Amino acid sequence: MNRPEQQLQKTVCQHLSLRGHHDLYWWHHPAGGYRSPIEAAIFKSVGAKAGLPDLFLLRQGKLYGLELKPEGGRLSPTQTSAHVLLRQAGATIDTAIGIDAAIQQLETWGLLKGRANVRGKE
Repeated sequence: MNRPEQQLQKTVCQHLSLRGHHDLYWWHHPAGGYRSPIEAAIFKSVGAKAGLPDLFLLRQGKLYGLELKPEGGRLSPTQTSAHVLLRQAGATIDTAIGIDAAIQQLETWGLLKGRANVRGKE
């Protein structure tokens, strides 16, 4: 089965594992997928939120959220709303389309050691 978004997430996580700063704490938020109506109600009752970014990253007291999309991907209305609310609460949130954009964003935020040789860049 072809799952480009999951492959993108896996590749970004590999970069974070290998190149993340020692004081970086990051995690994937496992919110996607089907939930039975009962399970969904339980999750909602204990504070689960829809539309959260794929990755949360915490470094030096600053919270970042990165939504990963494959080429041609776009945010859902629920994701757009959640990202606005997270920004209003003080988090830094962005969406990266493709691996090059994801790595570049993590480097721009100063979360990875070194610089990747991103295609089309020197």
